[in-house]
Amino acid sequence: MFMRQLFVAVSKITINSNNFFVYKFHLCNNDCYYSLYAFMKTLFVNIVFCFFLCAQSQNFQIKKQFKQPISFNANTSSAFTPQELKMLEDVYGSFLKLEILDRPTRVLAMKEIFRNRVVVREISDPESQKPCPFLSQVPLFDSFVSGLTREVSFKVSTFNPVKYDFEFHSDKNQIFRVDNTDYFIIIKPQHYNN
Repeated sequence: MFMRQLFVAVSKITINSNNFFVYKFHLCNNDCYYSLYAFMKTLFVNIVFCFFLCAQSQNFQIKKQFKQPISFNANTSSAFTPQELKMLEDVYGSFLKLEILDRPTRVLAMKEIFRNRVVVREISDPESQKPCPFLSQVPLFDSFVSGLTREVSFKVSTFNPVKYDFEFHSDKNQIFRVDNTDYFIIIKPQHYNN
């Protein structure tokens, strides 16, 4: 009976939506009005509950993703080497102090990248070489220095990992092959030593 009254009331109300409140009182008796009111109230509460449940679920997933703090190795406590400072200056230019040196967490992160997370290995055996993207496919990180260029020839001793727009915040190992060589660049995930 309630559903029939609700259908009749709603179907007649939607014919002239400009006068919704006027028609609501005339088409429904008191029982129908209170039933419709209770139905709408319950529907509203359920929608609000579902919204907060979804929001809480998203919040939980974000917290779960970043639950562990980054552990830095002991070798990050020493100062930047002149070569590391030169590599940073090549990439950050006049913004080096503002973007890196004045931010202790970024200083630690850069030291961790230079000293622990980026490894260059030569793998000569073709059976051991895995297919992976080439270094030439990785864009340059030229947000601060627009004239940044790639090296003409690759040298392990002078390779600058922060020059490239690698995903340093990834939670997985990344491997890139240096074009026309047997060198592979391995980037360890941010939480590799947790």
